[in-house]
Parts: sequence; C-alpha cells; structure tokens
Amino acid sequence: MSMENLVQDMEEIKKSLNFMSHEITKVAKQQSGLQEVLKEVKQLKALIQEKDKKIELLERRVDELEQHSRLDDLLISGLEIHRTYAQAAACDGGKDIEITATHSPGSPSLEDQVIKFFNSKDIAISSKDIVACHSLAQKHSKTSTIVIRLASRKCKMEVLRNAKKLKGTSVYVNEHLTKRNSEIARQARILRKEKKIHDTWTRNCKVLIKLNGPPEQAKVMVIRDIKELDQYK
Repeated sequence: MSMENLVQDMEEIKKSLNFMSHEITKVAKQQSGLQEVLKEVKQLKALIQEKDKKIELLERRVDELEQHSRLDDLLISGLEIHRTYAQAAACDGGKDIEITATHSPGSPSLEDQVIKFFNSKDIAISSKDIVACHSLAQKHSKTSTIVIRLASRKCKMEVLRNAKKLKGTSVYVNEHLTKRNSEIARQARILRKEKKIHDTWTRNCKVLIKLNGPPEQAKVMVIRDIKELDQYK
C-alpha cells in the first residue's frame, strides 16, 4: 500500500470517528433529555399519589361525618305501608321520591303504621321514641325502605336487640349505613356465606367480622376499609 493510500485511509477513519463522536454526543443529549422527562414523570406520579391519598382521606372523613349523623337511625325494609292518595299520586310521577310522614285526616301516618307493626310483634316503641320517620318508596311498590330516627341510642339498640322477634316475617331492621359501609357489610356477608369468615354484623354503624378457627384465632375485628377484606377472599 502506498503512502498516499494510507493517508487517504487515515482521513476516512478520522471522518468516521468524527461522525461517530457527533452521533454519540447527540444520543447522549437525547438520553439526558429523556432522563429529565423521566424525572419529571416520576415527580408527577408522586404528586398524583399524594393527591389521591388526600382525596381518599377527605372522602373517608366525609363518610365518617355522614355515618355519625345516622347513628340514631334505623332502616326498616319489607314493611307494607298504606299510603294516602297524595303520597300515591306523588309516587306515580315517575321517579322515586322521599315520602314524609304527613298524612290526610283520618289516615294513619307512616309513623303510626311503624309503631303499630312493632307493637304487634311485642317490640315496645311509641311516638315519643321517634324523632323523624320517612319512606323512600318506589313507584307502584307496596313495600319500601323506611328510615326512622330514634330519640336515643339506647332506644335504637333496644329495637335492634328485639328485631329477632321479626323472624318469619318479610320485615328486616338494620342500621342506617353509608354507601361505603353498606358495601363493606355486603362484601363481609358474601365472605360469611362462602364460609371464609365465621360471622359478620354491625354495631354502632361499624362493620365487624369474626374469623374462623379455634377461640384463640377467632378474633373479632372492625373493618374500616373494604380493602381489609381482601386477605380473607
């Protein structure tokens, strides 16, 4: 190989090296930019997670306040009520509406019907025990979910304790849970039906479960979040 060809090859090699160096620099800059983007994405994810936690905390707090406002309430389902003409006409309007305890002269009020039914089942309750009573009725339905607010927690617990006397009827009495706690209670009942837990019930609007196993393992636990039930599925 002549000196001239060698020099020419060296020049080609230099050009190639310069080109590669330029490309490597460009890729390095792109990688640096990508690293910055990834860093920003990571920071944004952290911010979103922090906001999600705050939102969940606020939602839970709102739910707790709502549940506290219902501590003296009871839900009665399956009780056939006799509505006044005005109430029936209102329900025929198309949508479910809230029916208050107002009534026309001579017609038994919703509250009177509830008291009469309970007393007929040997569950002592009178008008002085009830602060409020209303029904969430459905169109053309003879039964509805009735909400009653009792004058005291003691009175509420007494009615719940005697609710076993309703066995054999189509009427059920339960605590007035929020949507969140109602779903927790529903999932707990499914686990009980599947025999994955021993039992479940509510007390003071809190959902409790009893685990399977011997006495030392069959703990009673309060479930505050539906995710806590995942370990028993």
